[in-house]
Amino acid sequence: MSIITAHKILITTAIIFFAFYAVWEIRTYPQPGGTGALFRSTLSALAACGLGVYLRYFLRSLKKPTVREKGGKLQGSGSR
Repeated sequence: MSIITAHKILITTAIIFFAFYAVWEIRTYPQPGGTGALFRSTLSALAACGLGVYLRYFLRSLKKPTVREKGGKLQGSGSR
């Protein structure tokens, strides 16, 4: 397993965890001490969204062709 595959798995697992925890805390909101549950739920949902955005851009960056794949030369690496 490559480091990129492991990274994708860990980030996806974290997103699922934070989303599940946000739903869990929303369900406990009507009980006494619900303000704290609402706060934790909001933070968890924001963390899940932030990691989702990160994962999206990470996956998109893997699909961009490099300079060498385009047939060009790297800047500053030419012979003189």
